[in-house]
This record gives sequence, C-alpha cells and structure tokens, in this order.
Amino acid sequence: MSEVKISAEVRSEFGKGAARSIRRENKVPAVVYGHGTEPVHVTLPGHELLLALRTPNVLLSLDIDGKNELAIPKAVQRDAIKGYLVHVDLLLVKRGEKVTVEIPVQAEGELAAGGNLLEHVLNTLSVEAEATHIPEALTVSVEGLEAGASILAKDISLPNGVLLSTDADAVVLQVLAAQAEEPAAEAEGEAAEAEGAEA
Repeated sequence: MSEVKISAEVRSEFGKGAARSIRRENKVPAVVYGHGTEPVHVTLPGHELLLALRTPNVLLSLDIDGKNELAIPKAVQRDAIKGYLVHVDLLLVKRGEKVTVEIPVQAEGELAAGGNLLEHVLNTLSVEAEATHIPEALTVSVEGLEAGASILAKDISLPNGVLLSTDADAVVLQVLAAQAEEPAAEAEGEAAEAEGAEA
C-alpha cells in the first residue's frame, strides 16, 4: 500500500464562511484526530487530496508544521450535486497499528449461461488490518455460478494479517434468476384473443 505525501496547513479560522473561503482557493478543510490527541484543524490542497482519495483507505503522510503524521480518511463529505470535497475527517495511525476499515468487494468472472443477475448485497466488507497494509479491494470469483448461488463473507479469502469484522455468515453476493418475460407476453396474447372472441 503506497503512501501519499500531502502538506497540511494548520488553520485557526472556523465556521461556514471560513470553509467557503478555503474552498474558493481550491483547498479542503479537514480535521486530524486520534491517539488521544486534541483534534487539529488543517487545510489540504484540493486537487492532490481528490487524486489521493481515488484509492480507498489511502494512507496519507501529512506534513503538519514540520512534523510527519500518518492518517487514513475516516469521513469524506462531498457536495451532493457537483461532487467537490466539502470536508474530510482524518484518523491518525501508526505503523503496526491495527485499524478497522471498509474494503470494497469486486466480482470477477462470468456467471453460468441463462441471463441471471449478480446482486451485490454488500459492496464493502469490514475488516481489521494493519494501518500501513490495508488492501485496496477484495476480489471474489463468480465464474460459473448459477441462480440461487450466494457468496458469504467467510467465503472471501483475505490477505495475510487481515481479519474479518463483518458477520461471517453475511451474504455478500447472490445470483438472481433471470426474469421470464415470454410467459407474460403469451398471457397478454391469450387475453387479447379472449377479448376478440367475446366481441
């Protein structure tokens, strides 16, 4: 897992007006907390942060007043319409420390023939992992699965050192049978014929 270095400016102005002013400069207001320390309010470069957050659970190496801190995103607020970053909460972590995070689940492979649908019941799994070795995603094969098949959390293999926090018997993926449309069309045809006969 790669670290992304970002410079953070400590800020002393708060409130909506100050936040708007920060965002006009293409920067993002953020708060850094954890390890029993007082929360530190900082400003982060918007474009660099946006690129970094494309990686789930990215490890950020923050330069705060000349002091280097490691942090992971804990809460990211975006504008509902335009999608720009509004505010970010960052959790301080240390090398070797275990953290609980949500990891995206990705399916690969083709379902058995028949036009069945794959439903993602859970898009992420909650796992416990070392802060500096958080997997970006968990990949599971759905090759050849037929209608009615399901994959549980415990069925998904995890990298070494990663422990499952989600309920082991929780359904993550399931295969739904294709909807049969032809019988419905035939029923409509029969109804039309019946109406014609009555007429």
